[in-house]
Amino acid sequence: ASELGSAHSFPLSSRASLGTRRFKGRAPDYSILLLEEASGRLLVGARGALFSLNALDIGDGTHKEIPWEASPEMQSKCHQKGKNNQTECFNHVRFLQRLNATHLYTCGTHAFQPLCAAIDAEAFTLPTSFEEGKEKCPYDPAHGFTGLIIDGGLYTATRYEFRSIPDIRRSRHPYSLRTEEAPMHWLNDAEFVFSVLARESEASAVGDDDKVYYFFTERAAEEGSGSFTQSRSSHRVARVARVCKGDLGGKKILQKKWTSFLKARLICHIPQYETLRGVCSLDAGNSAHTRFYAAFTLTTQCRKTLEASAVCRYDLAEVQAPTWSTRMASDAGAAMTVGVPEPRPGSLLTPSCLDDPLSQNSVTINVDASMNIHSWPLVTMILGLLWGLRADPIAGLISLTLCPFNASDGWIHKAVVLGSGMHIIEEIQVLREPQSVENLVISLTQHSLYVGAPSGVIQLPLSSCSRYDSCYDCILARDPYCGWDPST
Repeated sequence: ASELGSAHSFPLSSRASLGTRRFKGRAPDYSILLLEEASGRLLVGARGALFSLNALDIGDGTHKEIPWEASPEMQSKCHQKGKNNQTECFNHVRFLQRLNATHLYTCGTHAFQPLCAAIDAEAFTLPTSFEEGKEKCPYDPAHGFTGLIIDGGLYTATRYEFRSIPDIRRSRHPYSLRTEEAPMHWLNDAEFVFSVLARESEASAVGDDDKVYYFFTERAAEEGSGSFTQSRSSHRVARVARVCKGDLGGKKILQKKWTSFLKARLICHIPQYETLRGVCSLDAGNSAHTRFYAAFTLTTQCRKTLEASAVCRYDLAEVQAPTWSTRMASDAGAAMTVGVPEPRPGSLLTPSCLDDPLSQNSVTINVDASMNIHSWPLVTMILGLLWGLRADPIAGLISLTLCPFNASDGWIHKAVVLGSGMHIIEEIQVLREPQSVENLVISLTQHSLYVGAPSGVIQLPLSSCSRYDSCYDCILARDPYCGWDPST
């Protein structure tokens, strides 16, 4: 690993041992993690099961389990459709979040017939009836997916049903919305990796609405086509898109479609770093200080000769910039590029999210995607693919956990951001056998990092300060969790 920043000692390398706890049930693929700090529970979605673990010690044997398998009949039908009965024809849990004070909400692929359910959080049991999941969850467990429950509404982004067209949707809401797919495609073979709510309406001087941001990689539009034409090019680029939470859809056109959808390209200033692998946010509840950390890998063609990754940081203020360009097309099909409408989509001073004046004049709004949001890399990793990122603020610093995803060897890196650079503090092999790290969650209350993997869940302490043998090593490491007491 090489880092951009000040000189430092080599990162501390080790195998996870001291203070490590593990959980493995009868199910495989522990990819969904939901930490509930208030109740001290770590909720886990796996293949064919859900688990509720004690966040203080996930291996203490007090866990609860909900078996949720696809029936043999469903698996048989899935196989008859040409799907793989060794990997695809199961119920892969893809979504698990808090619905309200008493219930959780979960969705699974259910052998290519997705189902969703509201779970009694206290009893931790499935209901007697389920909800149709085809509008909320991908059929294919391999498709990129991200979802949020916001004020009871479900905001999801993935490829639904058997079609390959990606979509951002809102369901379980009085106004169900989706992105436009014909005649103009707002998303071009998109693979989603992350979404987050930014509460931009709180204490806003301009009357902004709360917004949901989506991060994804998609095929680049053909030259001069903006984002309207499906591209046959294999070149893929990173994007961020946003919609307004208060969007009610259009009245004449864009009925049941987003009127506040805009997108822009994310650029991490090293050539060929285009594929977005993971994103985490910091201080999303305070939009004025929200930052996003994004992990990029090389394009597919470059990865044939080299595996490498980079992490770039973006401020929400950049993503909010009013220089997003908007593409409008009349009913006759002629397109023109104009500046962002005034008021721009999302303003509640004149609530364009709620009653978009442009949508009443027979125009369709779509972003041109010519807006670029730039950043310089904080860190680069050679021979490694950074996949999962999680961040937390400690003593005015930022600690990130980075997961190299090259040989699926189960190593993670802990890093701290110092100014314009990132400093690798520690690298730990958390998985004994070669496999991928699927998910990462940080708990400040439990001072723990939880790692989801195919073989189980691992709990690690956020720091191992006793590993530093001298004051020099401790201070030079710059670990925000550790300090040195000369007297002891």
